[in-house]
Amino acid sequence: MSPGSVLVVFLASFVASTTSAGFQYVTCGSVLKLLHIQTNSRLHSHEVRYGSGSGQQSVTGVSQSDDANSYWVVKGTEDKPCRRGNPIKCGATIRLNHLSTRLNLHSHLFQSPLSNHQEVSAFGENGVGDTGDYWTLECDDEYWERDEAIIMKHKDTGMFLSATGHTYGRPIHGQREIVAVSDSGYASQWKAMEGVYVKPSEEK
Repeated sequence: MSPGSVLVVFLASFVASTTSAGFQYVTCGSVLKLLHIQTNSRLHSHEVRYGSGSGQQSVTGVSQSDDANSYWVVKGTEDKPCRRGNPIKCGATIRLNHLSTRLNLHSHLFQSPLSNHQEVSAFGENGVGDTGDYWTLECDDEYWERDEAIIMKHKDTGMFLSATGHTYGRPIHGQREIVAVSDSGYASQWKAMEGVYVKPSEEK
């Protein structure tokens, strides 16, 4: 069985239990999928680089809920790591590390290839990147609750993680363009979906 297949089986064995009591919050170390609410697409990456802009690994949106390349690990920053199992506070700065390729969700002052918004990519080496990987979590409660809409603000540029109506051709046909935009409205709302949620600590 390939490593990718092992990963899918491992995660699938946990998904059913994540709706149980004690998993109200998204916690540090959780492995999850993020749904862009407006387009119903999940944040995704893969070993396909942009043909323009930064040339870094591309980040897209996919409609399939069962794609193993849509899992991201919730982590703290390099200088302020979070404690595994602790609920993520609204207003915290976090990183999202792509589970399959170990690159971080990233943005910078390059134009996106289809809509000329700000490019979003996957960057780093074995989970280590730079401050372009830092995103501030905006939500309404004290902690990031699994069933609430959240907004991700890019720390360096002040732009917001979003998706456009544009889709790619080959080799990632039909996948949606993910970008960073200046508008923090409905088009920038995301929600935690399938995944393995690390049990919260006894004390928050």
